[in-house]
Amino acid sequence: MPTFAAIDIGSNSCRLKIAKVVAHQLKTLHEDREVTRLGASVFETGMVSPEAMTATLEALKRFQRAVQLHGADQIRVVATSAMRDARNGLAFQAWVKAETGWNMEIISGLEEGRLIHLGVMGLGVADAEPKAEAGTEPQAESGAASRVLLVDLGGGSCEITLSESKHILETVSLPLGAVRLTEEFLNADPAPAEGLARMRQFIDRELRQAHQKIQPENVSLVIGTSGTAAALSEAIAAEGKARAKASKKSAFKTAGITAPEGIASTSAVRKLAAKLAPMALAQRAAVEGIGPRRAEIIVAGAQVFAELLESFGLEGFRYSPLGLRDGILAQMLAEQDARAAVHREFEHQRWASVLATARRYGVDLRQAEPVRAHAMQLYRELQALHQLPPEYESWLGAAAMLRDTGKFINHQGHHRHTQYIVSSSELFGYTPVQRTLVSAIARYLGKSRPQPGDRALRNIPAGEHPHVQRAVVLLRLAVALNQDRASDVLRVAVKVYPKRVYLEIEPGRTGAELELWSLRKEAAYFRDVFGRELFCTLA
Repeated sequence: MPTFAAIDIGSNSCRLKIAKVVAHQLKTLHEDREVTRLGASVFETGMVSPEAMTATLEALKRFQRAVQLHGADQIRVVATSAMRDARNGLAFQAWVKAETGWNMEIISGLEEGRLIHLGVMGLGVADAEPKAEAGTEPQAESGAASRVLLVDLGGGSCEITLSESKHILETVSLPLGAVRLTEEFLNADPAPAEGLARMRQFIDRELRQAHQKIQPENVSLVIGTSGTAAALSEAIAAEGKARAKASKKSAFKTAGITAPEGIASTSAVRKLAAKLAPMALAQRAAVEGIGPRRAEIIVAGAQVFAELLESFGLEGFRYSPLGLRDGILAQMLAEQDARAAVHREFEHQRWASVLATARRYGVDLRQAEPVRAHAMQLYRELQALHQLPPEYESWLGAAAMLRDTGKFINHQGHHRHTQYIVSSSELFGYTPVQRTLVSAIARYLGKSRPQPGDRALRNIPAGEHPHVQRAVVLLRLAVALNQDRASDVLRVAVKVYPKRVYLEIEPGRTGAELELWSLRKEAAYFRDVFGRELFCTLA
C-alpha cells in the first residue's frame, strides 16, 4: 500500500504528516511540527529573513529524514501566505529544491481553503477525531451533512469556507493571520491600546468584505482549525473546568462552553480575548492552553476569532485537529484510489471548478460537452494505442471544456490566449503543473504542434511531453468530430488494428461531410504520433 507525506510550510510553523493507505483510507504513521515564524519578517519588510529561511530548512531536513525512514512513495510540499507575499519567495523556493530535492508549491488562499475543507470534513482520514467505534467506518466531522462554516486562522491569512453537504459553497481568504497582525499592529508588550484599536478596525474592514461572499444563515456548526483555534478552545475549556470545580456549577453556565461537544461560545472567546489583551508575554504564556510560543501571537488571534464570531452572528466554534496537511493527503489518496471515499468528493470539486471557469469566460457548455464526450470515448477506446497514464483522462476532459476560453480575449489567436487563461486560472484541485498540462493540451488545436522549446511546455517535465502530444491528438480528433455545431451529435465507432485505426461515423440529420473532411486532415499528424494510418469513413 502506498505511503504519502504532506508538508505544510505556514507563516507561523511547518507541519509534517505521513500516512499509509489501509483499506482505501489513510492511517497516520508520523506527525511533526516546528515553529519557524517564516512570515514574521515578510509582513514587516516584504522579504523572508535569512534566519527564518535557515530555521525552516532545518525543519524540512528533519522532516526529510522522517519521510525517508517511512519510505513515502509520494510527497507534496505546499507553502501558504508568507510565500505568497514574499518578494524573495522564488529564491527560497530554489534553495529548498537545492537542499531537499523537493518542489515547494506556493498555493493561493482559495486553494488553501479548499484543501482545508477536504481535510477537516474527515474525508478518508481513518484516525481523525472523533474516533469511530470499533468495527465501523470512520465518520466525517459532525454536521458535515448540513451547513458548516470552517475558519482556519493561520499565521498569515484566515480562510473562511461555507460548506453544505460537504460541498463548498464559497471560500474567502483574508489577510488576518495572527503573525501578520501582530507584526503590523502589536509592536510592544503588553499590546498597546492604540495598536489594538487600529487592529480591530482593520479586522472589521476585512470582515465586512467577507460578508459580500459569505452569508452563513442556518449554519449548524462552526469548525475552527489551526494552532490559534486549538489554544483558544483549550484555554476556555480549562477555565470552564476550573470555575465549575470552584462553584460546583456546570462548565456551560460559567464559561460558555458545552462540555460534551466542546463548543467554545462566542461570549467565552470575547471574554478570553479581553483578558489576554492587557497581559504581558509571561502572563499569557502561563495561561493554561496557550503556551510560550503561541503566547507571542495569541492576542491578535483571539481578537480575530472574537470579531469574526460576533460579526457573523455565530454562537461559537468547535476545534478540529484536522487541516491543510490532511487535505493534501486526502487529495493524494483521491488521485490514486478511485475506491476511496474521498475520491468522489474530490472529483466533484475539480469538475465544478472547471465548469465555473468555463462559464466565467463565456464558454457555451452545450457545445463544449459533445467535444468532451468524444474525447473521453477516444481515450477509452484507444487506450491500448496511446497508453496515457490514468490521470490524463481527467486532464483531457478539462482541456476539452476549456479549449475556447481564449475567445474571451480575442478570437484571433485564441488558442494562445486559452493556454494563458487555463494555466493562470484558479482551478481547484489542480496543482500548477497539472494546470499547465491541461493548458498545453488545449493550446495545440490550430496549426501549431507541440515543440520542446515552446512556452506552453516550458514548465512541464520533459518526460510528460510525449504524453501531452498524444492527448493533443485525441482532443483534435474530438474537435474534428464536432465541426458542424448546428447538427446533432455524431456517433462514432472506433476499430483498432495493428497498422491502422478506423473511425466509422454515423451521419446526423445534417450529414457528416464537414466532420469527415476535418478528421481526414488529422490523419498525417495521427500517423506521426502513433505510427498508424487513420481511416475515416461513413457508416
